[in-house]
Amino acid sequence: MDTSNTITVFLSFGLLGVGCLAIAEKFIPLFPSYVLLMLLGLTIADYTTLAMTIMATSIGSLLGAIGWYGIGRSFGSQRIERLVTRYGKYVSLRLSLYHRLTDAYRGNHFWVTVIGQTLPVVRIYLALPAGVLRLEPRAFIAAAAIGTILWNTPFLTLGYALRGSGYDPVSIGFWVVMAVITIEATIILGLRLYKRSIASPRLARPRAVAAPLNAEDFA
Repeated sequence: MDTSNTITVFLSFGLLGVGCLAIAEKFIPLFPSYVLLMLLGLTIADYTTLAMTIMATSIGSLLGAIGWYGIGRSFGSQRIERLVTRYGKYVSLRLSLYHRLTDAYRGNHFWVTVIGQTLPVVRIYLALPAGVLRLEPRAFIAAAAIGTILWNTPFLTLGYALRGSGYDPVSIGFWVVMAVITIEATIILGLRLYKRSIASPRLARPRAVAAPLNAEDFA
């Protein structure tokens, strides 16, 4: 499939095509999403169109996430694991990654979903274990929407800003992704260290030592 021609066909339908392209990106790898978003940004003519494109791509991405959630919820744990084991390698979803995504939900479900929507690859498949685990749908949709907007907006805006500049959007997009991942990793590490620092004094607090018994105690 000629990717560039496929994207051109989608774009010929305007904002509807942009939204459908965002849905397709969740199921059929065309480009890394940050590349696709920056390329879309390069085609935007004005601020109004930029805002509408952010909305269209966010809705499309959210619908794609809901689709993965529905698949996970409908198929259940055992069938999904069998499918991932058999076919996951063809779409960059190995069983080990699926297990890590599932384990991530042992923490705060809402924030795991928000942050997951801003990580490459993870943002595509995190909704699958969310569906398998039957997370509360409204909270999942709200968190996925926030994360999707946080991911789509910077790359579309950056692509729009680079129109006619001569800079390579792919290279810039790569370094932006690296910066986002570094910031997120730093925040997560900082929160873990903070929680440990709070827990440590409690664990280190010595137990009260019982006073020695005297003969008077038995009088």
